[in-house]
Amino acid sequence: MIKLFPRYLGSFILLVFVQVFILNNIQFSGYINPYIYVMFILVLPFETPNWLLLIFAFILGLTVDLFSSTVGMHSSATVFMAFLRPYVLKVISPRDGYESETLPQLRYYGISWFIRYSTILIVAHHLILFYIEVFRFSDFFATFVRVILSSIFTIILVLISQYFYRKDTKR
Repeated sequence: MIKLFPRYLGSFILLVFVQVFILNNIQFSGYINPYIYVMFILVLPFETPNWLLLIFAFILGLTVDLFSSTVGMHSSATVFMAFLRPYVLKVISPRDGYESETLPQLRYYGISWFIRYSTILIVAHHLILFYIEVFRFSDFFATFVRVILSSIFTIILVLISQYFYRKDTKR
């Protein structure tokens, strides 16, 4: 993990930059808000300790919160997503388990596995984020529509970025 630190730091900076300066300024009719920064948590190695995963998620969410003036909303949603990640990985693991020296990415486990994995975590993140933002149940269905539409758009962005990820890079 230490030898991969520069690559993950670069990924962290790039994803936060894209989120804060590009995607936070995109909003389609108030219902679709893309959140690509969650991809950082999605693609961390399987061997990442749970405590470190939660710390990374908190720092990632706090960074987006600081630039977005959202006071802990992204932090709490990202930490919740990181908390769920080990359980989701256990539930959807292949029969033989995860191979060593692989990452939770499209190129290692295929599109079906990656869509299930990313969909569960992204929808969980978006549920927490949008319901904390609204913080009332009177707009339950309108918020749920936002969760679904934003999740679909985020999943599409994550899949596109996985396809453009260089195939020849090794861990």
